[in-house]
Amino acid sequence: MTKPTQRPPAGLPDKDTLLAFLREAGSAEKTDIARHFGLKGGDRRALREMIRELEEEGKLGKRGRKGFAEAGALPPVGVADVIERDGDGELYVRLVEASADAPRALLMPDKGKPGPAPGLGDRLLVKFQRGGDGWEARLIKKLDVGTNRVLGVIRKSARETRVEPVDRRSKDVLLVPQAQSGDLRDGDLVLAAIEKGEQRYGPKRGKILEHIGKEDDPRAASLIAIHAHGVPTGFSEAVEREAEDQALPTLKGREDLREVPFITIDPADARDHDDAVYAARDEDPKNPNGWIVWVAIADVAAYVRPGTHLDREARDKGNSTYFPDRVEPMLPEVLSNGLCSLKEGENRACLAVRMVFDKDGRKTGHKFVRGLMRSHAKLSYEQAQSAIDGQVDDATGPIMEAILYPLWNAYHAMLKGRLKRSPLQIESAERRIRMAPDGGIASIEKRASLEAHRLIEEMMIQANVCAAETLEQKKTPLIYRIHDTPSQEKIFNLADFLSTIGKPWNKGEPGTTKRFNKLLDETRDTEHADVVNEVVLRSQMQAIYSPENIGHFGLNLDRYAHFTSPIRRYSDLIVHRGLIRALNLGKDGLTDREIAELPAIAEGVTMTERRSMAAERDAMDRYIAAFLEDRVGATFTGRITGVTRFGLFIRLDETGADGLVPVSTLGSEYFSHDDRAHALVGERTGKRFTLGRKVEVKLMEATPVTGGLVFEMLSEPEPRDPNAPAPRYGIRGRGGDGPPMRGKTRPGGPKPPKGGRPSGGLKGVRKGKRK
Repeated sequence: MTKPTQRPPAGLPDKDTLLAFLREAGSAEKTDIARHFGLKGGDRRALREMIRELEEEGKLGKRGRKGFAEAGALPPVGVADVIERDGDGELYVRLVEASADAPRALLMPDKGKPGPAPGLGDRLLVKFQRGGDGWEARLIKKLDVGTNRVLGVIRKSARETRVEPVDRRSKDVLLVPQAQSGDLRDGDLVLAAIEKGEQRYGPKRGKILEHIGKEDDPRAASLIAIHAHGVPTGFSEAVEREAEDQALPTLKGREDLREVPFITIDPADARDHDDAVYAARDEDPKNPNGWIVWVAIADVAAYVRPGTHLDREARDKGNSTYFPDRVEPMLPEVLSNGLCSLKEGENRACLAVRMVFDKDGRKTGHKFVRGLMRSHAKLSYEQAQSAIDGQVDDATGPIMEAILYPLWNAYHAMLKGRLKRSPLQIESAERRIRMAPDGGIASIEKRASLEAHRLIEEMMIQANVCAAETLEQKKTPLIYRIHDTPSQEKIFNLADFLSTIGKPWNKGEPGTTKRFNKLLDETRDTEHADVVNEVVLRSQMQAIYSPENIGHFGLNLDRYAHFTSPIRRYSDLIVHRGLIRALNLGKDGLTDREIAELPAIAEGVTMTERRSMAAERDAMDRYIAAFLEDRVGATFTGRITGVTRFGLFIRLDETGADGLVPVSTLGSEYFSHDDRAHALVGERTGKRFTLGRKVEVKLMEATPVTGGLVFEMLSEPEPRDPNAPAPRYGIRGRGGDGPPMRGKTRPGGPKPPKGGRPSGGLKGVRKGKRK
């Protein structure tokens, strides 16, 4: 806490004085405030009442567990996480102990700081200050754990051995002592530590900690991602013993659900099955044309109990992490693919919810039971969809009338309720990598979007809602899945962009899901469909886990909790334990200690989810770069998905791969970045490269070890916007004094890194994740 310069007279301050004190101090706890103003007895009680009133008025917000700060204010100095990258490549940070109303801050570039530039997920010590367009943060120091370690590739020469980092942002090339390099070969993947000690010239010295694999190993992409992001691998012997020492489930303490014809519908290559579904007509005359929908979930809580080795490692992992060639599971295989997998024809412990819907898809009631079930069929999404479309097989033919048709009819009733609720209808073209038997890449395909996918999704969503509603009703604490509404800043940015394509959006208009969906529907069949979908996606906040509920904006739900995947998400296991406690379904429910730790658990599983997402994304980038390595020099069609000061990010139509066109290669004039229009604009001619435009590019570099793709732009820029201001330097170039320089930004503006490359070098540049 920063101490104010003058101590005020003792006595209860008025509200303005209190806010002025907090503005100068940054934040303070009630005891600090009382001590500062010399308050005692009744004045302290009056202070608590004043703080409560200021909170209700929206002028005061919480900071950390006990502190308070002026609403929307940030301290002079604080620890912050890099939380997102916007459509223009700018990074934003948020205070680690931020309240719900705490603003994010734009991370300002500081070329004077040594070492790699900050990236998504980094933790930083920063100085906050108000800027013209909001809060800004300037880096003081990176606080990443383990920054003295480098994951890299061995490069050997006759005189020395070096470790070149696979992280495209890192500049820490290490020199390895000859005594350690004898068994190493060129192209080996290693984990090395930076040796401590002052060194003024040349590369830093490194010590090999672990030999991971080979650069050209088809599995290298996943290995690099796992080590680079610190994804936990494997299990301890104690965990493996606990997993194996589990008994088959019995009816003791359970309802017999084995005659309910549940089925599982999963991806064709799924190895674990943690949810099963069944639907039937409701025979209650008070609910004409209504439906009963059952969702049964593997009862993981029966095997992973609080305080055990299994529980501790599951909490550390937080969730399973999925790569094209492997899975790093949250639970050992004997559970995830054994006792906790709802296998066809085998008795399995489950926690199930029976939901009742009317003919219009409105849920009228639900009930949870702890049961013993038996799956009657195992289907893939494609298999179930083909059956509904009229192409039955030996597995689907016998169950069409009794199981599949009722499931689809129940879903169509539920769909009416979903459409009335109007969740956000963003379309995302997901890609899937198919691996060849030898570990290489067979193909990269667009994932099909089937009605079977949406059926399972809606039934799981409704089961998750039931879990949150029940725990709230029973006054049992839980971890919610929350998704905040878009910030005003994001709405303003969206409105600015939409004005450039002739789609008006009033900046005072709230960003509701219905308003977003109206925009998406209006542009769905136009040339702007893809880019509008992209900018709407970027305007959304990231969903997180929290014991405090603010609702789920994207799904347009007041309360929502993850319940349906306890095999692969620790958050769901906590919700299962909460239900067991709330409904007296056993002695293995949520403990008092876990309730006290819910804020820490929620923060932990949010972190592990983002860690896994980053690792999965990086592995995908590396696999795609390896797939395209043999096609350097080929031309591709794609779309501009990001516009930054240093270049254009391109997403290829064929594979969904993302790469960079450096600004230095765009042409023979200065290009400045128009952040409002999401465009690079030639300062001589006014010609533009704009977000969302279809272009043709040539692949110049593909670097599998970093996942980087670099393109050359083949398409010509668009003509000058007739409504834009006249070009700054006129048609003859910069004042007519000689030829203009290639690909530079305007004088006095931020200069691109040398050669137009971002700080990590030309190799390995790609679009960051934007949400």
